Amino acid sequence: MSDTIEASPPPMLDERVGRKSALSRVFGRPEAGSIAGAIIIYLFFFAVAPSFRNASSFSSTLYVSSTYGLMVAPVALLMIGGEFDLSAGVAVTSSALCASIFSYEFTTNVWVGVLVALALSLFVGFLNGWLVVKTGIPSFLVTLGMFFMLQGLNLALTQTLTNQVASPSISNIQGFASAQHVFASSFTVGGVNIRTSIVYWIVVVAIATWILLRTRVGNWIFSVGGSAPSARAVGVPVGRMKIGLFMSVGLLAWFTGMITLFQFNTIQSGQGVGNEFVYIIAAVVGGCLLTGGYGSAVGAALGALIFGMVNQGIVYAGWDPDWFTFFVGALLLGVILFNTYIRRRAEANR
Repeated sequence: MSDTIEASPPPMLDERVGRKSALSRVFGRPEAGSIAGAIIIYLFFFAVAPSFRNASSFSSTLYVSSTYGLMVAPVALLMIGGEFDLSAGVAVTSSALCASIFSYEFTTNVWVGVLVALALSLFVGFLNGWLVVKTGIPSFLVTLGMFFMLQGLNLALTQTLTNQVASPSISNIQGFASAQHVFASSFTVGGVNIRTSIVYWIVVVAIATWILLRTRVGNWIFSVGGSAPSARAVGVPVGRMKIGLFMSVGLLAWFTGMITLFQFNTIQSGQGVGNEFVYIIAAVVGGCLLTGGYGSAVGAALGALIFGMVNQGIVYAGWDPDWFTFFVGALLLGVILFNTYIRRRAEANR
């Protein structure tokens, strides 16, 4: 009998439990492409627009980004949940007009108008969600109809009640100063003026991220967006989830409307048209899929930052404003393509 013992073959590794490289894990995150895109956009305008490099200019860029980002966060959560809201842009204007005109026409404290506007915004969000859930009509069509309704009401009611296309000044109405302090104040850091909307934006993104990654509701949002029938089969309240997501868009539309109103004291009735596409584009740039079930609030925030940098960078670069829309579209399309490339490379390396 031989004294030699044959060595047993090494155990086969299951590819399902194989470790991923750190680079693959980073690129596998929804916001990976938007991080790279934000760096590219920043370096581009840093090179071509000298005034873009100033701290005060970047503060203005962050302010513009925050006015988009506050809405992009709930829109991103809604998209992760598998739905769209094409009325989000005009809903911001509707909220601001409601607060302003109600306070002016009824000579009430500004805060009364603010609360009435909150009720209106939540109702619009609820109605959008209820119609989608109860009728089964795609949210694209339901909210497109709401878009036209709100746009018409904004123009018609403002013209009828004020005989002009903008809301009246409410700076002399009681409560304006305190409301302005809450919604549209600012503070100074290192000699640079910072709008509080930037802080609110960060807080909203942090809350949205916590909901998505640390709560049962976040799991429900992903599951509803991935497959609503499957989510319903395991007990997820799909209908209530979707209505809640639409109402969150309404809530942030109200908040953004108040920031806009108390920042400028008045608002144009035709304002906000087209912003709904900005919110969706920013969410897609940030890694949200149009098919639902995938994305992140941080990525959506970076998408809003990219749009804000493009928006302001073109101005600081002194480019012909007639080419503004083209440059915005070209740069955003490039970021989306780069984001898609990063995601595909990450999936290929799994």
